[in-house]
Amino acid sequence: MNSKETDSCDFSRRHIGPRDEEIRRMLSALGLESLEQLAQLALPPAIRSDRPLELPAPLAEHEALAVLRVLSRRNRIVRSFIGQGYYDCVLPAVVQRNILENPGWYTQYTPYQAEISQGRLEALLNFQTMVSDLTGLELANASLLDEATAAAEAMSLARNARRVAGEQRFFAADHCHPQTLDVLKTRAQAQGIRLEVGAMEEFEPSDRYFGVLFQFPTTHGALLDLRDVVSACRNQGVVVIVATDLMALALVEPPGSWGADVAVGSTQRFGVPLGFGGPHAAFFSTHEQYKRLMPGRIVGISRDRLGKPALRLALQTREQHIRRERATSNICTAQVLPAILASMYAVYHGPDGLRGIARRIHRLTCGLADRLEAADRQLRHSCFFDTLHIDGLDTDEVRRRSLQAGLNLRYYDDGSVGVSLDEVASEADVDRLAQILGGTTLEGDKPSQRIPENLRRRSEFLSHAVFHQYHSETEFVRYVHSLQSRDLSLTHSMIPLGSCTMKLNPAAAMFPITWPEWSQIHPFAPLDQAEGYLELIRQMEQDLREITGMDAVSLQPNSGAQGEFAGLTTIARYLADNGEGQRKVCLIPESAHGTNPASAVMAGMRVVMVRCRENGDIDVDHLRQLSEEHRDTLAALMVTYPSTHGVFEEAIRDICDIIHQAGGQVYMDGANLNAMVGLCRPAELGVDVCHLNLHKTFAIPHGGGGPGVGPIAVKEHLAPYLPGHLLLANREGAVAAAPWGSANILPISWMYIRMMGAEGLRKASLVAVLNANYVAHRLDHAFPVLYRGARGFVAHECILDCRRFKREAGISVLDIAKRLMDYSFHAPTVSWPVAETLMVEPTESESLAELDRFCEAMLAIRGEIDDVLQGRADSTDNMLKNAPHCVEMVTDDEWPHPYPRSKAAFPVEGLRRRKFWVPCTRIDDAWGDRHLFCTCLSPEEWEAISEDGGGR
Repeated sequence: MNSKETDSCDFSRRHIGPRDEEIRRMLSALGLESLEQLAQLALPPAIRSDRPLELPAPLAEHEALAVLRVLSRRNRIVRSFIGQGYYDCVLPAVVQRNILENPGWYTQYTPYQAEISQGRLEALLNFQTMVSDLTGLELANASLLDEATAAAEAMSLARNARRVAGEQRFFAADHCHPQTLDVLKTRAQAQGIRLEVGAMEEFEPSDRYFGVLFQFPTTHGALLDLRDVVSACRNQGVVVIVATDLMALALVEPPGSWGADVAVGSTQRFGVPLGFGGPHAAFFSTHEQYKRLMPGRIVGISRDRLGKPALRLALQTREQHIRRERATSNICTAQVLPAILASMYAVYHGPDGLRGIARRIHRLTCGLADRLEAADRQLRHSCFFDTLHIDGLDTDEVRRRSLQAGLNLRYYDDGSVGVSLDEVASEADVDRLAQILGGTTLEGDKPSQRIPENLRRRSEFLSHAVFHQYHSETEFVRYVHSLQSRDLSLTHSMIPLGSCTMKLNPAAAMFPITWPEWSQIHPFAPLDQAEGYLELIRQMEQDLREITGMDAVSLQPNSGAQGEFAGLTTIARYLADNGEGQRKVCLIPESAHGTNPASAVMAGMRVVMVRCRENGDIDVDHLRQLSEEHRDTLAALMVTYPSTHGVFEEAIRDICDIIHQAGGQVYMDGANLNAMVGLCRPAELGVDVCHLNLHKTFAIPHGGGGPGVGPIAVKEHLAPYLPGHLLLANREGAVAAAPWGSANILPISWMYIRMMGAEGLRKASLVAVLNANYVAHRLDHAFPVLYRGARGFVAHECILDCRRFKREAGISVLDIAKRLMDYSFHAPTVSWPVAETLMVEPTESESLAELDRFCEAMLAIRGEIDDVLQGRADSTDNMLKNAPHCVEMVTDDEWPHPYPRSKAAFPVEGLRRRKFWVPCTRIDDAWGDRHLFCTCLSPEEWEAISEDGGGR
């Protein structure tokens, strides 16, 4: 094969942005001769690994897809009527093509910079409105990770809201989904909550309990009238949580109408494929009185500088980066992309469409019930929506018949059988199920109605115009693309966010997630039907063990924050099992990610902060002092490496030794692993457990704030304590609803690793470090780089110091961030981990041309700052203070500012050819928090916001 052919098949050359000649030019600018020399200078000699990665040889895109196709065929697609919170459904083709497969939607970042995130925020506002309407509660968040963890978050909310004295008791009815009860158990054990699971009929509400969880309909399918027990709970001050099904709520009365305080569940059946367990967007709705205790993101409506309504994330002072160890949750993200898919499913179908789908599901279920009852089969419940629970069957014979017919049913431990129908079910399916279950044939009779009159829904839902206007494909596509045009993504420019790794998400890696062999497998299907998944999981675990040097891996955690919690609970279970349950202290450096302290508290640990030195490194002397002070109670140190300050700390091995000598374990936050792959291994540093962000290092897209995967890798002594699941040999410690979390997106990272190979991954790490150092070199004279390593180099990101500009000119780092929007860039990370700084991470997939374009924008902004500093520009009415400049501003007939509108809109000439127009000007966050609107508004309400800013 000649070199030209080699280049065309080498995926790493397509993934890594700078060409070899550009790499040489960048190295020359840094005074270096090679990437290896950069590695020797940027990485401390003591941490560099002597053993190269041993991974399969890299494959071209088409080769990797062919191998994965063969692997996928080892999965058997069997129609599943298992239910238990997971259903087959139909993802409308127009939604799949225009959102799920569209990089304009899946490469967006979390909408912290609201002015360039208006489209995605509107889609999430639709999601919140959908959830609020269907559950009958006034406030919903923008999604959580899955139904089980949403229930666990609701338990935490109830505890924080009620704060009973003495023993912390929580009751969960045994009619809840088993996977939900397992996750509740893990969370309750970690937080010292006494979880009682039992029959609802035997529960006696009292003020001894801070909260209670019921399921409606139950996991067995029963539609129970919960109004009396809910009323009794409320009379005792017990917070009532109801796990529910949005599709059922199209026909039955919502929990909010009969007294529930919180409703949780999954939106999976709103068009999101089964995917062997995820990713799926959970929902969480509650009363407004709990708004400051609510976990996750909330989209709210505010006003921009022109007085026009605009969207942004509301009430962010609840969150981890503000509250740290006082945060009520460690949830720092959402399942944004799956939530948008679910919301667009509702927009596309509208309320009448949802009712029609729900009625058809119920009609088919009733028809099956009639045929079974006519044959004297025993239905445990006479009132249901989509699930039948059948007693008195020969389970072995039913299992044999169903598998022979290509169907999966649910088999309970007591020998009964469950059948759940779904959107895809047909009359032919009912015929097959009736034959398997011993039903008879009924002709001509209309199926009975099994929703009791007193539980039938009478309230309207989805009344807002957005759920009525876009039911033709033409109008729907135009709506979707109008939203996309108001959102900046990687399709427009680099997104240089430090610690977030907004890199290329390869199209070839994205293809497989919609293949039926991956997307149509139920998470609780017999494992011999998922051999392809199990082999892919085995290979992923093996690759991650090799990359980290660890001995065992769990892929269950479905976000980075869940990975943190899973890692710490693994440590806690190990310590308890070894008679050291008194070890509860977790040392965390001041520079840590905000989720670290929150996760430690969730895991039942007490946080003690470790100081950092002026150069950003951990103060080793203070660490040693604290480890001695807490020698008998030290559980763990949480350390981010490379550090959150963007450097490879020299003393990392000594730091690990200090903790081990005091009897503790070392947890590494792996958010920055993309600077280490192929260069050094966490295990070789002395780390005991680390989490990895597959949505950062291994190319799963951010999707506007989710989905993510945060697996943990551990040393051998911790392996027995990894998260378990009711379907696995180890049943203890589940942290997610499905045994392998968000399995449907694991093929993305498998493809990425297979296409890059060992050398490609190593080069990606080196180029990530090179790109960061090149940006630091170009900008240091204008925006001083705050921290560097011992030999003067940064790691994969750098922190730019902007503090003097606020002192001397009143120009804040937020002004700089908003002005960057006028240059068609997303801002770097703002004011974290140091106030009034910007943390820049260029990633390896950005080209030299794009790096230079960003640097030139930053230098031009520095020139604008100098104009203010030197009095050439007004100190309050200038381009930075007024940024961003939307179309409406620069095309208005009046222009009251002392600078030309052409400079406001086109600060550099290249923007006349390639410009992202910001859809609104700067948003007033404080106003939005004072006037909280978190669901879609009518035109009259929008107008009222513009006029006088009323709100609730």
